[in-house]
Amino acid sequence: MPFYEYQVVEGHEGCDTCRHSFEKWQKMKDDALTACPDCGAPVHRLLFAQSISTPKTPAELKNLGFTKLVKREEGVYENLTRTGNESKYMVRDKPETMPDIKSKITD
Repeated sequence: MPFYEYQVVEGHEGCDTCRHSFEKWQKMKDDALTACPDCGAPVHRLLFAQSISTPKTPAELKNLGFTKLVKREEGVYENLTRTGNESKYMVRDKPETMPDIKSKITD
């Protein structure tokens, strides 16, 4: 279920809930709210442009600190975002081939 954001209709006082804006979980088939659930002031649904996510290249993922593994054989994965001395392939039951996650995690 998506979140919808609502705000009091211009020219109306509203309460602390609707004066700025508030979110409401609703099914897509549900009708939009017309009144604030707290004070009953008239509200309208705010519209936002949809977010579009595009696939990231291995280089972009690497710069963001992610690891991308692609299955090559049963139990063998190629590390497309390897850094430093990391192994090109991660092999099941060979812990020395695991990506160095600790070097990529920062606070």
